[in-house]
Amino acid sequence: MHANGMMRIAITGGIGSGKSFFCRMLQRYGIEVYDCDAVAKRLMRYSRDLRDSLVGLVGDDLYEGGVLQKHLLASFILSSVENATAVNDIVHPAVAADFMGSGFAWLESAIYFSSGFYKRVSIDRVVCVTAPLEVRVARIMHRDGISREKSLEWINCQWSQAEMLCMSDYEIVNDGIADVDKQTRLLLEKLKINE
Repeated sequence: MHANGMMRIAITGGIGSGKSFFCRMLQRYGIEVYDCDAVAKRLMRYSRDLRDSLVGLVGDDLYEGGVLQKHLLASFILSSVENATAVNDIVHPAVAADFMGSGFAWLESAIYFSSGFYKRVSIDRVVCVTAPLEVRVARIMHRDGISREKSLEWINCQWSQAEMLCMSDYEIVNDGIADVDKQTRLLLEKLKINE
């Protein structure tokens, strides 16, 4: 618990595990979740300091007419662990500062552990959303309109579910079969939220 009596909770899980679905489930219980990815995108669009730092790292082509060229950033990040770390070291401190001043109690980040983001924010509990590999691949292919190979490339550049789960306090199984609503209610009871 923090000075204001608020418990801070992080939601993580690999790409395609269904974190967004779980976050929508939480909304039904009146819980708004801070979306680290959406905030990172917003800051990369509108923060002059962030843009300048990213251009210095990736190159002048990164923004065309003031618009972030996402495919260039994705290629840069996927080309090496060092590149991904360098981008995270620019973006994550800004996102962490934004979250800590936001008043939100819950945050969602796919790369909460692997990027070291957990060292930048003060969190009490971590919930890991999981799903079988083939379910994740199908979700990514459908959502992003990309190939199986590209989906697996994104999955493989993140920590494994087992690694994330090992460092988390709770698991939500979102395999398309298990009852996510029931798991959500049980989790909120354990966390003593909405009492």
